[in-house]
Amino acid sequence: MPHFASTLDELQRYAPEVTEPDDFDEFWRDTLAEATGRPALVDVRPEPTDLRLLDSWDITFAGFGGDPVRAWYTRPAGVREPLPTVVEYAGYGRGRGLPHERLTWPVAGYAHLLMDNRGQSGLHGAGDTADPHGAHGGPSPATWGIRDPRDYHYRRLITDAVRAVEAVRALPGVDGGRVTVVGNSQGGGLALAVAGLVDDLSAVLTTAPFLCEMRRAVELSDAAPYGEIARYLAVHREAEDAVRRTLSYVDGVSFARRATAPAHFGIGLRDNVCPPSTGFAAYNHYGAAAGRLVAPEREMHVYPFNGHEGGEAIHVRRQLRWLDSMLHPAR
Repeated sequence: MPHFASTLDELQRYAPEVTEPDDFDEFWRDTLAEATGRPALVDVRPEPTDLRLLDSWDITFAGFGGDPVRAWYTRPAGVREPLPTVVEYAGYGRGRGLPHERLTWPVAGYAHLLMDNRGQSGLHGAGDTADPHGAHGGPSPATWGIRDPRDYHYRRLITDAVRAVEAVRALPGVDGGRVTVVGNSQGGGLALAVAGLVDDLSAVLTTAPFLCEMRRAVELSDAAPYGEIARYLAVHREAEDAVRRTLSYVDGVSFARRATAPAHFGIGLRDNVCPPSTGFAAYNHYGAAAGRLVAPEREMHVYPFNGHEGGEAIHVRRQLRWLDSMLHPAR
């Protein structure tokens, strides 16, 4: 469905009223306080690869509930000085895979941490992190624990994403003052969540973000993951109010409103997975509730004839150039 019946001009002005629970900030403050009571970094061990220009390590850090979360840490070989660092979050149903699968950021000269998605391995890609809290409440990650925000899978996954930033700052060779979060689709939604929960990031790069304006997205899209929530409600008709309440605690628009770091967005206008208007809602609200006199810098790139794939390599090149300009403005 091209453009979801919205023109680009309409999307650029689309800033819907945000429905937030009264205890949104308290909910996340308490959730993160419980997690940050433990040291973030648990284990670091070299990971042998055939990549002579890069060094990799197998990382374990303590995520939600102290659960072990796996990640790959990769950086240019032989570089000793602390580097600006990119923390990357993977898409829905994808794990961290193998350390040579995502090389853009370390090849560009950054230290790079790729976080595994708890419990999602085997849907679209390999991973090594279990979700020991179980898959109760629904048949897929988008519906696990969906009747109660405290039980919801995304409470755990967002906490993991915040803890990944804490863990990377404890690693050798990381410039802790220059940490950027990056993600596409679910990863883009996680990057926005971290942007709203961590106030000293250097930048945020989010593409086709999932988790934004979720209550409306479930009504717009039949594609997974939103379609999985709709299909759950088609069977559990009595759960609609509880599900809507849960989704309001993990909505990327609410996190985007609290963000303070410069942000780079990318959206395909024919995206039937994460409807374009939901990403524009996050963009247009970005930084609005951060309490700053000057809104954080933000930039949007639109791909009118692309869907969930967005701008692909063209967009990655724009991300690389934009982030370099943020970290090295004098160049």
